[in-house]
Amino acid sequence: MKTSRFLCLLSITSLLAACGGGGGSGGGFTATPASTPTPSPAATTTPTPTASTGCTLRERQTWAAAQLNEWYLFPDTLPASLDPSPYASVDAYIDALTATARAQNKDRYFTYLTSIAAENAYYASGSSAGYGFRLGYDSAAGRIFVAESFENTPALTAGIDRGTEIVAIGTSAASLRTVSAILAAEGTDGVTNALGPSTTGTTRTLRVTDAAGTRTVTIAKAEYALTPVSSRYGARILDDGGTKIGYVNLRSFIETADPALRSAFAQFRAAGVTKLIVDLRYNGGGLISIAELMGDLLGGNRSTSDVFDYVTFRPEKSAENTTRYFRPQAESVSPIKIAFIGTGGTASASELVMNAFIPYLHANAALIGANTYGKPVGQIALDRTPCDDRLRVIALAVQNSARQGAYYNGLAGTMEASCRAVDDISHPLGDPAEASTRVALDYLAGRSCTAISASTGAATASSERVRLTGSQPEQGLLVPSQPTPMQREVPGAY
Repeated sequence: MKTSRFLCLLSITSLLAACGGGGGSGGGFTATPASTPTPSPAATTTPTPTASTGCTLRERQTWAAAQLNEWYLFPDTLPASLDPSPYASVDAYIDALTATARAQNKDRYFTYLTSIAAENAYYASGSSAGYGFRLGYDSAAGRIFVAESFENTPALTAGIDRGTEIVAIGTSAASLRTVSAILAAEGTDGVTNALGPSTTGTTRTLRVTDAAGTRTVTIAKAEYALTPVSSRYGARILDDGGTKIGYVNLRSFIETADPALRSAFAQFRAAGVTKLIVDLRYNGGGLISIAELMGDLLGGNRSTSDVFDYVTFRPEKSAENTTRYFRPQAESVSPIKIAFIGTGGTASASELVMNAFIPYLHANAALIGANTYGKPVGQIALDRTPCDDRLRVIALAVQNSARQGAYYNGLAGTMEASCRAVDDISHPLGDPAEASTRVALDYLAGRSCTAISASTGAATASSERVRLTGSQPEQGLLVPSQPTPMQREVPGAY
């Protein structure tokens, strides 16, 4: 059995505020126990083996319970005993075991079972089968919008990009159903079902409308590798009244983000940038190693004795605790001010990076947009290889150098500066005219803004209830009840 340390996204997510309203999400980060000599993310260690070795439902449930009893960050919340017989799946049994921690807002379905093969494929390269767009919904208005489209995907090839509305979906032009009718009859899961399974070759006909008008297109899902930093708008230098502002948008903390981030920050360093916009508005998390790299790239003026974060396990696992110090890189910049764009879909590894800079920059590091999700805890991965089972267990907590880390209701109450802004899908990401980017520029220039309410984070916890109860917020990024590894980390991706 193998474990790896992780900070990773789970569930329903952020508001398309341009359509009005708010929303929330889950989030995550990945890590590897300190005793492990193998490099991340394949790092492994061998926990105490369990007697059960088969793949029957009961054996898998028994195995999952044993791992929770050994590693779970909140062992006092686990039931002394719980008969797995009434539960028809491993997931249902895990949810029952973690119900108390969930009621305390500590584990909002962050502990779950997934596929080893599917998750490894995503974290290594961002590989997934889909149309290649990120969708948001407005249930009250009965509408589905494209928040962004990814490069080299069927969606972008078909001319579907940010701001496009999907009006109807069908298996052919003759079978089109309006999105409003689907949402009214079946909710957001109805839209997910209408878009078809996440398999290569799944073909759907869409009626879409955008600035060019309304048209009908037929597209098929294909395998594609997510570009973590968009080649179109992911890294650019903006001019704000003669001041150079570095803008970087990171979609997910996956391995392939390493060279893309280094390239972006090398560009900023060469231009002498000292003020930055770090856009994490849809970023649900990912690998802690990439979060640490981003911290290093933002930490050119940090000493190698400055703490980036503390990672702590439950007391009997304290040997796994680690302290990570800044490691400035050749591409690092030395910012005097950073504007972090976030929403309810900004979680975990994204929040880790933001939180790390509070003790050093104080009010010169601000949250722009909306309150974040609130996930100061992370998973380890426990593998049962013969069954292709990977159990993601909440096993660790993260804190910054000032030991701040209890932001379960989002970072708005922890960041020393914030500015409220909407997610303006009528403009491209990174465009100075886009509302959140414009407010970020105002903050960096010292212009006034309205602070984000810290109380909004508590409401986001209702969003992930959709998986078990069928309830749903009115708006958010469209996430299925059973998300793929990519959809956990890239909320809204289809």
